[in-house]
Amino acid sequence: MSRPVLLIAGGSRGIGAATARLAGARGYDVAVNYKSNSNAAAGVVAAVKAAGGKAVAIQGDMAIEADIERTFDAAARELGAITHFVHSSGISGKYSRLDEVDAQTMREVIDVDTFGALLCLRACVRRMSTKHNGKGGSVVMLSSMAAPLGGANECVWYAAAKAGVDSMVIGVSREVAKEGVRVNAVTPGVIDTDIQPPGRVDRVTPLLPMGRAGQAGEVAEAILFLLSDGASYVNGANLRVSGAR
Repeated sequence: MSRPVLLIAGGSRGIGAATARLAGARGYDVAVNYKSNSNAAAGVVAAVKAAGGKAVAIQGDMAIEADIERTFDAAARELGAITHFVHSSGISGKYSRLDEVDAQTMREVIDVDTFGALLCLRACVRRMSTKHNGKGGSVVMLSSMAAPLGGANECVWYAAAKAGVDSMVIGVSREVAKEGVRVNAVTPGVIDTDIQPPGRVDRVTPLLPMGRAGQAGEVAEAILFLLSDGASYVNGANLRVSGAR
């Protein structure tokens, strides 16, 4: 029996890397997309292989259409038809108030977190949907608690970009619901990964309902559930992994 094939955009670090490792341990072959850190990607690939799966690292900028298409094609060529996809590629830019941020930072964040996410979703539909002769599949997009909270005094532009992810998950899930493709989102709260600015986790931890930040592996567990057949009737959902924040 063939193993499911999972492509993770932004799979070399943080939540994406934790998801790749967990997926490898649970029977997936995994394509690990990365932008620049080839060593980190190689480490994740090694972990998946050590768990008995096939894995490959694929360089590509998830804000660039040609790179996205090339990444999807390379994953399918190396591992077989993509059956599952996780969009974990995201940036926030340097934190500040909106009136202090430069336009380039906002544009870069939106290009990766919103426009790139849309391009990835389009690539998924074109390959997975039965309308396009695909065999179906499951997609999980990473949002952020910044979206419903607004990101005031830190990253309003990032919050807006991730709110776009929330919207596209609803819309696309309805478009492809009868075409064998499920599209869901996970919304992490404060997770202790390198996307956090230095010192932020320690600063905000006393304000969190559970009194601690989350770990990447805790988010990965939610992602793997949504990818799995155990979530076969979960579609268009947004699962918060935020410790009651």
